[in-house]
Amino acid sequence: MKYNRIQLMVHGDNIGQLEPSIQKKGLVLNEVTKVENPNYLFLDITIGDHATAGFYEILFRKGKKVVERCNFELKNRECIAMDYKGFNSADVIYLVTPDRFANGNTQNDAVEGMLEQPDRSFHGGRHGGDLAGLSSHLDYIDDMGFTALWINPVLENNMPEYSYHGYSTTDFYRVDPRYGSNEEYKALVDAARERGLKVIMDMIANHCGSEHWWMKDLPADDWINQWEEYTETSHRKTTLVDPYASQRDKDVYLKGWFVKTMPDLNQGNPLMARYLIQNSIWWVEYLGLSGIRMDTYSYSNKAFLSDWTKAIMNEYPRFNIVGEEWFAQPTLVSYWQKDKVNSDGYTSDLKSLCDFPMVFTVVEALNSEESFAKGLIQIYEVLAHDYLYAHPEYLLTFPDNHDMSRIFTQLNEDYDLYKMALTFYTTTRGIPMMYYGTEILMSNPDSDKHGIIRSDFPGGWPGDQINAFDGQGLSSEQVEAQEFVKSLLKWRKGAQVIHKGKLMHFEPKNGVYVYFRYNDSEKVMVVLNKNEVSTSLSLPQYAEMLKGVETGVDVLSGNSFDFAQGVQVPARSATILELN
Repeated sequence: MKYNRIQLMVHGDNIGQLEPSIQKKGLVLNEVTKVENPNYLFLDITIGDHATAGFYEILFRKGKKVVERCNFELKNRECIAMDYKGFNSADVIYLVTPDRFANGNTQNDAVEGMLEQPDRSFHGGRHGGDLAGLSSHLDYIDDMGFTALWINPVLENNMPEYSYHGYSTTDFYRVDPRYGSNEEYKALVDAARERGLKVIMDMIANHCGSEHWWMKDLPADDWINQWEEYTETSHRKTTLVDPYASQRDKDVYLKGWFVKTMPDLNQGNPLMARYLIQNSIWWVEYLGLSGIRMDTYSYSNKAFLSDWTKAIMNEYPRFNIVGEEWFAQPTLVSYWQKDKVNSDGYTSDLKSLCDFPMVFTVVEALNSEESFAKGLIQIYEVLAHDYLYAHPEYLLTFPDNHDMSRIFTQLNEDYDLYKMALTFYTTTRGIPMMYYGTEILMSNPDSDKHGIIRSDFPGGWPGDQINAFDGQGLSSEQVEAQEFVKSLLKWRKGAQVIHKGKLMHFEPKNGVYVYFRYNDSEKVMVVLNKNEVSTSLSLPQYAEMLKGVETGVDVLSGNSFDFAQGVQVPARSATILELN
């Protein structure tokens, strides 16, 4: 690998008093770093060009006597032929919270040594979903038309409660046994790849769980960000770019903890930074991933984030990483993207960002009454800010996710608006993503609690009365929605003009928004009509895109439109026309 100089963390009683060495040729021990805690050593090792896979014994001497031994395994590169191609605008991503999708192995619901036991009756408890459940339903995900799978964290979360979500890591190298094993994770990724499905791993570099093993024996006081008294992050993201922000405000945002059970990692410590960078590369290589989603992106040290993205993208140039920057304006979201020219000179290799400005805008636009400043014009205006992004085509667009109410709920369970939203997300610029259950109108009308938003997917548990995998027990509207999503995604899978085409949109008028995706040989016209009645389009308004166009075919219904006779679009609808 290009990244051929690694750093090993060695932990053991008074290991810092010993002198390590490696006898076998292939690895060269360049440097040994001792820290304030004598129970740690950090070994910098170069992997030589002629190194072979296998176990390398590390000897630890006190004087001339060997008193400890351990093995380091150098693995073969199994997935190098896949070229680690990342997700892009040709993909549609399916986001899954594993504990809530499907229980494929009931034997691992409760595991000895794990602090939290299963309780499916509690919205915040562990419900038993696992990697086996995901593996057994890859065909469903593929058949729906999705091309990539983003899996919420599955690494060990050995916390006393609320551990199902996976964001309180207690071992960065081990899959939580209630989800399965490292080997099962790899088998899942392999099986997905065989079906043409890419896999994106959810990672967290900002914090760990308070029950992480090193919290009982920290390598150094600055391994985590510590305060005289508990200090929570302010969530004031703008302090990172604000020219007037005080250092105190910057520190509270960046070094404050998310919650008391999530210690804030100090990526400013170079040993911690190396640990996290190597951990990410190890998982990409071990699993054969196609992408990473980095949680709470800007809460980590800025210099570290630049180094982290560059290290991964240098190793895997065709790879992709998406960062979560939960902010309503594109001004700050765009700051983090690769090739963005920032006034402070900051750069990174982060290709993709979650398009939160669009998320908030679409819901408000569809729910609002049409006016000069409200309604569909809001979508038009937020897209106009794409000039701020270096690569708007790499933005991750989505109607909702695991941290917000379901889109069907946000749109007041209005099925017509739901279809408009999904049509827009799958035909505008960017990389669309849907949360599991969006395709069957899952909702959370009585609560915005995360545990309820992340409800169990029907049919994923033995004995479920409703089964969305085969349609048993679904309402007629749910079945219709599922077929709508499937038809939409299967069409999109072959629509190169959507994957790589340019975008031109026209100012919304009278409750109608029209935009085009086009290239040198194809044009697609998308019409969103919020009116309560069918509407005749004023075609001269779109003349610069309709020159030479005679007919259009609705990609979902198959209906043909003769443009010489005008175009009438149905009330409260989204229409996609392939133009001829």
